[in-house]
Amino acid sequence: MMRPVERFPLFARILHWLMAAMILTMLFVGIAMVATVEPAYHRLVDLHRPLGICILLLAVVRLVNRWLIRVPPLPDTLPPALRVAARLSHVVLYALMIGLPLVGWGMLSAGAYPVAMWPGFALPPILPHDPALFAMLRHLHTWLALALFGIVLIHLAAALLHGLLLRDGVLPSMTGGRTG
Repeated sequence: MMRPVERFPLFARILHWLMAAMILTMLFVGIAMVATVEPAYHRLVDLHRPLGICILLLAVVRLVNRWLIRVPPLPDTLPPALRVAARLSHVVLYALMIGLPLVGWGMLSAGAYPVAMWPGFALPPILPHDPALFAMLRHLHTWLALALFGIVLIHLAAALLHGLLLRDGVLPSMTGGRTG
């Protein structure tokens, strides 16, 4: 019989915390972009676009890694409803980590704006120029960003619940701390 995994492998933990920092940065950069005017706005946009693409790429790496590795099981003491909620929240989180940057890239493509990764290199458009599509995707991008912010808050609340109240080993499995 195979012994259960007590914590996530180091690579998975590094990806998790790197992406957590990137996503929080991206959410706050996005909020700042909405409230900022020239010239700081363009500096934020220049950060927002490549950071979004990096999140997209790392989310795909993370998803593949998640399929390839064994992960710690949820505690037996966790009620079935919370097990379902945990799984669904992770599905939504991955969908948003992949979908939000793709919608942003599509939005910029429809608006005929380049997705500049660094000076002299821009990604190709993934949608044709279409101002109506740009407007629709812009609204969708905003709503998906708000949904991501909400799911991140729920994820953080669940981590604190496991770490501070339940003390069931879930939080240390991702921090690398002792689970027992």
